[in-house]
Amino acid sequence: MGMTMTQKILARAAGLSQVQAGQLLEGKLDLVLGNDITTPVAIKEFEKTGLSTVFDQDKIAIVLDHSTPCKDIKSAQLCARCRDFAHKHQITHFYDVGQMGIEHALIPEKGLAAPGEVIIGADSHTCTYGALGAFSTGVGSTDMAAGMATGLAWFKVPQAIQVKLTGTLSPYVSGKDVVLHLIGMIGVDGALYQSLEFCGDGVASLEMDDRFTICNMAIEAGAKNGIFPVDEKTIAYLNGRVERAWTAFEADEDAVYARTVEIDLSTLRPTVALPHLPSNTQPVDEVAGKPIQQVVIGSCTNGRLKDLREAAAILRGKKVADRVRCIVIPATQQIYLQAMEEGLIADFIQAGAAVSTPTCGPCLGGHMGVLSDNEWAIATTNRNFVGRMGPTSSMIILASPAVAAASAITGVVTDPATI
Repeated sequence: MGMTMTQKILARAAGLSQVQAGQLLEGKLDLVLGNDITTPVAIKEFEKTGLSTVFDQDKIAIVLDHSTPCKDIKSAQLCARCRDFAHKHQITHFYDVGQMGIEHALIPEKGLAAPGEVIIGADSHTCTYGALGAFSTGVGSTDMAAGMATGLAWFKVPQAIQVKLTGTLSPYVSGKDVVLHLIGMIGVDGALYQSLEFCGDGVASLEMDDRFTICNMAIEAGAKNGIFPVDEKTIAYLNGRVERAWTAFEADEDAVYARTVEIDLSTLRPTVALPHLPSNTQPVDEVAGKPIQQVVIGSCTNGRLKDLREAAAILRGKKVADRVRCIVIPATQQIYLQAMEEGLIADFIQAGAAVSTPTCGPCLGGHMGVLSDNEWAIATTNRNFVGRMGPTSSMIILASPAVAAASAITGVVTDPATI
């Protein structure tokens, strides 16, 4: 019986020649990841069991990104806990204020994820790195603690859904629209504990930033992971970032899939997700005119350079609407610097937007853009659950950077093609 990409990666990690869906196995880890919210819990579990050493100081990454620079006393205490642990165990990949970025943009940028690797992270959007042909998935802090100590984790081999992409994207349509369309098709539990495996000639037309966005939101369909095949664009991204050896896996022709979903990229329109689920999707035309009070362009989903370029191209020479707050958050320090060198930061500021240091901040209602009662935001983030960005009466519309930027100018949900 043939295997999928994910099954092949897990088989190698477990030292097995063959695995099948539903099988339980123990696999070797190439990276264990945590942030300033989840790592302190993992540290507590690590120390409670009497553990004193980590399995490999080079294969653990701790990124302080959710509430940093620290917004209050509690977040400062959590970050201090992480700093102490990282110093004590000489964690190589520890990223603090000034060096950090939003973890799921920073990890690929730093070359810490590569094809064929197995990565766990105490954050649900760890599935981002499947864009590079890795198996990456979110876990709880207890699993992170065990992973830091042993370099191992238990997995149940997932079934896979084959997502066959054809055609090419139209102007103002991006990876965010692709993944919102997919989640709208199959639902927030449509891929529950399954692998979303992307294939088809449409893959070649997607930039790496689009692929990161798509895999980032695989969890919003309930998926264990999302994964793309390794191609020329993947290799070009890896060059200069990853120096160690890596292995690209391809699905067998007779691999077994739970089902196949087909998407013609050329038919997609800019898409938004209305409250309170990422699956509550509509073409932007159906929602155009809805007033909003805040716009957020950033997050681990859409704070990369391509996203900022798209937003800046729309905002350039224009102004954010009265009574609308537009917040732009580059995902890493390197992205921030390059955006500054390209003049994108000036475009945002001249348009009347606030530009922040990298942070998850408003995405989880932490800081840098919390909503008030009954306010509506349009955001390039990944979740629009009740109370996600403010009080339970606040509302979030998920959208691409292009739609978000266009909406910032008009003060209502707007098709970017009309600007």
